[in-house]
Amino acid sequence: MRGAALAVLLPVAALVVWHFATYGRKFNLIPPPSDVALALYDLAFGGIYDDAYSQTLLIHILASVTRVYGGFAIAVATALPLGLLIGRIPLIRGLIDPTLQVLRPIPVTAWLPLAMIMFGLGPRSAFFLVCLGAFYPILVNTIFGVRSVDPRLFEAASMLGCQGTMQFFRVCLPASLPAIFTGLRLGLGFAWVVIVVGEMTGVQTGLGAIIMEARQLSRTEIVIAGMIVIGLLGFISDRAVVWLGQRLLRWSPNFV
Repeated sequence: MRGAALAVLLPVAALVVWHFATYGRKFNLIPPPSDVALALYDLAFGGIYDDAYSQTLLIHILASVTRVYGGFAIAVATALPLGLLIGRIPLIRGLIDPTLQVLRPIPVTAWLPLAMIMFGLGPRSAFFLVCLGAFYPILVNTIFGVRSVDPRLFEAASMLGCQGTMQFFRVCLPASLPAIFTGLRLGLGFAWVVIVVGEMTGVQTGLGAIIMEARQLSRTEIVIAGMIVIGLLGFISDRAVVWLGQRLLRWSPNFV
């Protein structure tokens, strides 16, 4: 109960400051919280403005969730096995890792024009950009997890008759799981971070799409409402990964 009260203290204080800084000021580009709340209600249920945005929130949420989890799933399917191989096999690490380290600092926004050329306007470019945002955190943490496994565990496994590929599945993979779950958590967070960039690729639906469209129409209250929804969905996704990790990795003191 005390933790929940502490958690809401800062947002409530920010709302109070925001209200007094913006309420009653005409021609202010930043609307007060009450206007954002009305815009969010209208987006969800309609009945206030009855414009093109009314009652469309669920459609945009479903579109963004599909792209975030679709891109995240592709990132997991590629980064996880690649990270295990790079972390475990020196030859593959020497062959692939330097190239990945050169590509990794390139921001997702820089890939936007190239993605639109390669995949065209629309959802495929959005999936690619979201996947790219989630890929590197999962990859780097998987490599770190594999390379951090205590060598004494392999020695102990060898003494017990566990050799070759069995060591990978019975020693390396379980010992790497805490770092891999941390990578999954970071990767999913980055997937939500880049969804606005991903939906700048000409898609018609999605939270990023309405944020960019509302920005062009100077509907700042809808921009902020979209940001709040992305933040809440990202928070729920993060809690789900943490919940799953805490149940699967109860044996590990390194995952909380």
